[in-house]
Amino acid sequence: MSGRGLAYELVEELKRRILSGEIAPGDKLPAENSLVEEFGVSRTVVREAVSRLQAAGLVETFQGRGSFVLEVPERTSGMREVRSHQDVLELMDFRIGVESEAAGLAAVRRTEHQLLGIERALADFRRIGDDPSRSVEADFAFHLKVAAAAGNRFYSDLIGSLGPMMILLPRTRLDPAYEMSDPDHLTRVVHEHENIHAAIARSDPEAARAAARVHLANTRHRLAMPTEHR
Repeated sequence: MSGRGLAYELVEELKRRILSGEIAPGDKLPAENSLVEEFGVSRTVVREAVSRLQAAGLVETFQGRGSFVLEVPERTSGMREVRSHQDVLELMDFRIGVESEAAGLAAVRRTEHQLLGIERALADFRRIGDDPSRSVEADFAFHLKVAAAAGNRFYSDLIGSLGPMMILLPRTRLDPAYEMSDPDHLTRVVHEHENIHAAIARSDPEAARAAARVHLANTRHRLAMPTEHR
């Protein structure tokens, strides 16, 4: 199994222990050496797994002290965990509606500081070409910056609450064969992000809505292809 696949398996196991309370809020994750020995993986795999847990808001890492489990927020009433490929597609349908409008509002309401934040997130995403394992986290960070610029905290709160689900999706997205490791695919996604940013930068709400809708619809199409286009 590839390093990315091993990292996925380690994330899932640590996530299970955290959500079950086996590793309680405030507890320190096992040391890197302990995880290497227990799971028979490299330090690189352990670091990638911890990075994903940190990005999902499940742990916080302190230099020289290690990583500690955070309090897991209660799910919003009616919010179910994303477990299946169909759940992923339905979540994308939801995001298309919500995030397209958020992008339109961001084009009208964003501040220069918020625009700079979107630009920085876009630059971070461009750099992942050398590290595809960070693609999901970097992609989500860009969308969160756009939502934050909408001028309505409910957009950023809602999109932010999807973080653990989007970052720790099941194998339907985090499979080692997932397209985000394809350089051509990464180039397409970067271009779609650039279109969203450009529309927001020139304060064009209709173009921003359209660019966000095209990007998310394309993402849904790419995710649906294995089952809907056999």
